[in-house]
Amino acid sequence: MLILQLAIILIASKMAGSLSVRLGQPSVLGKLLIGIVLGPSVLGLINDTNTLKEFSEIGVILLMFIAGLETDLDEFRRTGKASTLVGVGGIIVPLVLGYFSGLLLNLSTIQSLFLGLLLSATSVSISVQALKEMGQLKSREGTTILGAAVIDDVLVIIALAFLMSLAGGDVNLGVVILKKVLFFIGAILIGWKLVPIFLKRFSKLFVTETVISSALIICFVYAYLAEYTGVAAIIGSYIAGVAISLTKFKHEVFEKVETISYSIFVPVFFTSIGVTAEFSGISKNLGLILLLSILAILTKLLGASFAAKLAGFSWNSSLGIGSAMVSRGEVALIIAAIGIENNLLDQDLFAVLVVVILVTTIVTPPMMKKFFKSKKVEQSA
Repeated sequence: MLILQLAIILIASKMAGSLSVRLGQPSVLGKLLIGIVLGPSVLGLINDTNTLKEFSEIGVILLMFIAGLETDLDEFRRTGKASTLVGVGGIIVPLVLGYFSGLLLNLSTIQSLFLGLLLSATSVSISVQALKEMGQLKSREGTTILGAAVIDDVLVIIALAFLMSLAGGDVNLGVVILKKVLFFIGAILIGWKLVPIFLKRFSKLFVTETVISSALIICFVYAYLAEYTGVAAIIGSYIAGVAISLTKFKHEVFEKVETISYSIFVPVFFTSIGVTAEFSGISKNLGLILLLSILAILTKLLGASFAAKLAGFSWNSSLGIGSAMVSRGEVALIIAAIGIENNLLDQDLFAVLVVVILVTTIVTPPMMKKFFKSKKVEQSA
């Protein structure tokens, strides 16, 4: 059954992506939407199985690994201030307005704070693909977005740990922060000192494809350690890509990883997001879904955009950066799952938020297309 599902996903995602491009949108939008069509909510051809989830996780890890390989570290250093402003601005506005929205929904103070934190999350895996298609991934805006995503992830997870400790969960905030600090220090030191040595020595083994195998080993180990220490796996794989980008193996690794990723794993990731959508039983909450979707989109867009403007970007670039931060993706889904496990969300609100997260993910590519296209027009004027 899995083999047939993979065949259906590949042909459908490629055709839907092509159609999306023909209609003037990033191909990733078509791949997301076709997932909804293929999934249980419409045709029921693809089911959200554990195996498919594993394929999907590999896909997003490889996608962010490629983004790391394409990162210009000098530009990354230059955009540090801008990334910090965007990351923080993209958290404060959704957090505050999400909190007050929770109070209006008669949630408790802790539950309202949790809702605000969930709306503060960002997943730029979808945005990375849109940036690649528009040729913006290596731009100052693209680098700022990637840096802001790392900052956003770390701050939201630390804030979540603090909230869980207030809610009575068995969480030691000091340990949580220490683990993250140790991960980043270790990741940087290993990337600087050991990654080049490992690649050089492993590539000399008398077997085939040693360079790409060693690169994938580094990618997956970084992703695992990031997840183990409470940092998202995609952040770990991104840092691994940056580390390898500083070696002489960068181009060979990039070409082969891109071939492997986009031939099977990345299409499965994009399509599986739509497949996970479950619309049954939420018709009674359509008004709430609409209001929370608008809130989720506008708070992240405005918070990150104003912060980017403060960092010196033009309004079109600022809005492009803000739109790239709108997608909540798999990061928010993980937080939502934590919420329902710890009674911070009830089942109805959880179902509503899953749809809201899907909406933010789907609207991100066309929003980015609009603002970055305006940016190009502005530059050529």
